[in-house]
Amino acid sequence: MPEPLPVTSLWLTCQQPARDQRQGRYVPQTSSHPGKMLPHLAAHAISSYTAAGELVFDPMCGSGTTLVEAMHLGRQGIGIDIEPRYTALAETNVTLAASQGATGTALVLTGDATGLLDLVPTSAVGRVSLVLTSPPYGRGTHGLVKTTSSGVRKRNHHYGDRKHGNLAYTNWSRLLDGFAAILAASYQLLRPGGTVVITCRPVRRQRDDLIDLPGELLAIAQSVGLVPVERCAAMLAAFRDGQIIHRASMFGLMAVRRARAQGIPVHLIAHEDVLVLRRH
Repeated sequence: MPEPLPVTSLWLTCQQPARDQRQGRYVPQTSSHPGKMLPHLAAHAISSYTAAGELVFDPMCGSGTTLVEAMHLGRQGIGIDIEPRYTALAETNVTLAASQGATGTALVLTGDATGLLDLVPTSAVGRVSLVLTSPPYGRGTHGLVKTTSSGVRKRNHHYGDRKHGNLAYTNWSRLLDGFAAILAASYQLLRPGGTVVITCRPVRRQRDDLIDLPGELLAIAQSVGLVPVERCAAMLAAFRDGQIIHRASMFGLMAVRRARAQGIPVHLIAHEDVLVLRRH
């Protein structure tokens, strides 16, 4: 049996709405990515597990949140994404960070992270202090709301293009296998004692089918040799006067209300699991 994880700690990463965290720090087009990591979550992980000048890596960097926050904290960053539209967006955000006086630097690469050792500079092997990432939960998310003459519709809620081999478009088993390949390769980039931080949450694939994604990813990470050291909860809600103030989207609220009307005891998601592991 694996060793039990230490007591869970709480990260207060959403005391400001996500849009306010990004305002002025990221280009407006960043909203087109459906699965952005919270900037305050990324910044907390980077400041907690690295020192100035160290190397941070995100194998699925999306719009570049990990890279931008690393730069503003004086770290170096490398990010990969399989979608050219998102690496172009990440590069734009990296350029903005540099123009705002961020002292770190970042390299953005386009490619399939399951073969990341063929993409990253060889000089990075064995030097990464922190791997920080989050896997896709499926082909899309709630996205943004667009009002039309025929009603309210979603926009920017799909992950890129299935033609690129995006793991978001594959079946559940292949998605987990792909993430295992990414973690195994990332392990080789880590310096001894380097840290991996994975953010995730349980996924409801069908109306009454809740998948323990954090548990699945923890097992995968241990299978490639990573040692769990902490399991945290990164808040997706605010605390005000002892009360939790949710930040759920309209679509999230609607989904919960529909499920409850059908007798399924669904709750609004108020946090992400944060798995913290290390390489010996």
